[in-house]
Amino acid sequence: MSQRIPCPAAPGPLEDFARQFDDFFGSLAQRRGFRDYLQGLLLPHDRNKTLTALVGAEPAVGAQHREVQRLQFFLSQSPWQQEEITARRLEGLQRDPATRAHENGSFVVDETGDRKDGTKTAHVGRQYLGSIGKTDNGIVAVSSLWVDERLYYPLHVAPYTPAPRLPKGKADPAFRTKSQIAVTLVDAALEAGVLFRAVVANCLYGDNPTFEDSLEAASLPFVLGVKPSRSIWALEDEVHSPEEAVATPKPGGRSILRMAPMAPTRPAAWSSSRPIRRRCPI
Repeated sequence: MSQRIPCPAAPGPLEDFARQFDDFFGSLAQRRGFRDYLQGLLLPHDRNKTLTALVGAEPAVGAQHREVQRLQFFLSQSPWQQEEITARRLEGLQRDPATRAHENGSFVVDETGDRKDGTKTAHVGRQYLGSIGKTDNGIVAVSSLWVDERLYYPLHVAPYTPAPRLPKGKADPAFRTKSQIAVTLVDAALEAGVLFRAVVANCLYGDNPTFEDSLEAASLPFVLGVKPSRSIWALEDEVHSPEEAVATPKPGGRSILRMAPMAPTRPAAWSSSRPIRRRCPI
């Protein structure tokens, strides 16, 4: 077996981190591209989501720069598996006492979107993009992270494919809603041995009975946002939505909304569900 050609080292402690993944890359070009990519993500560029910015080249006119083309090859054509990189990264985080996930941390689910013109790039479609606060052409990904009072770090990420991109739309077997993707991210974290106290997500997931049911089935505690108009099953003289709770404040300046953790698909189960108290500021 021929000896590997040494790769130019990444700056400072970044080299120690990058070296942990060298066995996943079969060529010098891949190992160098990986280091360039890591360095580009960490540098204080205004637009570190573009290839030109990642290598410090001029926007648009620098697209043909040698370093830009090399990074383009590494990201789009070079044969390596990001799942393997993610798994080893999480293994390292769990070995280190300073970053090891513990049962008092939280598992956060969220999505992020960025504008992207054209239709040739996978997963691109007209959809709501949180980064600009409106519907536009772009890419959306669902991500998860672990967080406690001291630190936070990303766990997994998966792209969302809009239904129009698939041959049969929402009926296509490959179509997955963002909530369905979020469930797979929870499963991936549990498989990786990540401990957490509760799953936390916004109302996109809190108003989705399927996501809520999946967490209950796995006996996972959760804190999910809900829209003000969200109604629940309750006795007639009790509040049925956050709006009602805010409209009928209790002594002390705060109102308490008792919400049973159940889905509308199980209306008969509400009376035996354990209540959750949700405080609504007024």
